[in-house]
Amino acid sequence: MNTALKHWKEAATIVLTAGTRHKVDVDSLPKTPEKCSSLSASNLPHKSAFDYEVLLLKRSSKSGFMPNAYVFPGGLLDSSDFSSEWLDIFKAFSKFPNFGLGCVKQPAETRPPIFATDRLKLGSPIPGDVALRICALRETFEESGVLLALPKMEENSLLKTVDNKRDSNQITSPPHPLKVNDLCDMNELVKWRALVNRNPSNFIRMCKALELLPHIWALHEWGNWLTPTGFDRKGWRYDTAFFMCCLQEVPHTFEDEKEIVHFKWSTPSEILQAYKARELWIAPPQFYDLSRMCCLTSLVNLHNFASQRAAEGCEQWLPIWLVTDSCRLSLLPGDKLYPVDGSGHVNIDTNIPLEDSQGDESKLHRLIFLDSYNISAQVTITPKYNHLLPFAGPATKRVPNSLL
Repeated sequence: MNTALKHWKEAATIVLTAGTRHKVDVDSLPKTPEKCSSLSASNLPHKSAFDYEVLLLKRSSKSGFMPNAYVFPGGLLDSSDFSSEWLDIFKAFSKFPNFGLGCVKQPAETRPPIFATDRLKLGSPIPGDVALRICALRETFEESGVLLALPKMEENSLLKTVDNKRDSNQITSPPHPLKVNDLCDMNELVKWRALVNRNPSNFIRMCKALELLPHIWALHEWGNWLTPTGFDRKGWRYDTAFFMCCLQEVPHTFEDEKEIVHFKWSTPSEILQAYKARELWIAPPQFYDLSRMCCLTSLVNLHNFASQRAAEGCEQWLPIWLVTDSCRLSLLPGDKLYPVDGSGHVNIDTNIPLEDSQGDESKLHRLIFLDSYNISAQVTITPKYNHLLPFAGPATKRVPNSLL
C-alpha cells in the first residue's frame, strides 16, 4: 500500500464476465471502435446478441461508499497483498518480470501512478502489478465467493506458457476464457471465505493450505479511475485499477452477507437498459465500461481484445465535474474543456471558460448527466492505448450549444 497518498486510497476491481449459451449466430454490432462511438441507448444490442454476462454486486444500504449501488467486485488494497509470504507461493515465477505477467509497452513516465509506483521503495518485495491483482482476486472471493486460482499441480504447465510468452515479448494470459474448476470441498471454501473476510492475511494462509496459486495471469489491465471531488457524500475517494477477466461459464456465486446484499449476472446491454429504466443504479465507471463492452458481444472476442490490448497499458482518468443550469458534465482526459497544465497534469483549480469552448468541436470526451439515471456519452476523440470507445447517445437540446 502507498500510505503517502493524501487524497485517494488504492483499490482494485475485476470486470468479471462469464460465458452463457444464448447468443445469436451473427453479432448485432460492428466491432470497430469508430462505429461503436455512434451508438445510442435506443439501439443497444439485444441480450441474445451476447454469449456472456457480467457480474454486478449490490452494495448494502449501510455501506460507507456508494450504498445500494451495483458495482464490479473489488476493494481496498491491504498490506497483506504486499506480504513477503507471497514470495513462497510464487517462488517458481520470481525470476520473471512481474512474476511472469510480463511488461507493458507504455513508457514508464506515462504509466498511471498506481501501476508505476516503485513498491520496493515502499518496503514491499511484491511488484505492484502482482499485488493489485492479488487484491482484486481476494476481494472478489470475499464479496462473491468466486475463487480464481490454480492448483499447484498446474504450475509446471503455466511456467512453460510464461517462458513462451517471454520469448515472444507477449503479456502472459490464458489462450482462452478461463475454466473455473472446483478447487476444494464447498464447505472448506465457505470456512476459508469467512476467515479471509475476517482478516485479509488469511488469503495467504488459504493459498498455502490448499496449495493454490492466485490466477493473476487471468486478469488483464483494463483501466484506472480516480474518484472525483464531491462524488461521495462522506468524501471517500479511490484510485482504482480495473482488470478484465473472462470465464468460460458462470461460476457459483453467493453474497458475503456483509457489504454485498445481492448479485446479478446480466449482459452489458441488459444492465444499461435496467439503469436507464431506474431499476438499478451504477456509477459512471460502470456505465462507461459496460458501454464499451457493447462493442464486443462475443466472449472470445472480448477475451482476445482484453488480453492483447493489456500490453498497451492504460490512462489514468480523473473525471472533472462541470455544472450548468440544465445538466452536469463529467469531463474526461482528451476533452477540449479538460483542464490540464503545460506538463499534462490535471489542474482542478482552473476555471473552465464555457464562453470560449466553441473552438475545437472535434475533441469531446465526456458524460452528460440530466439526472442520476439519464446519461449520454459524447466521445469523438481517438482512445489511447488501443482501447474501445463506448456507445454515445445523441446530443440533447437541453445541453447548451457551447458544450456540444
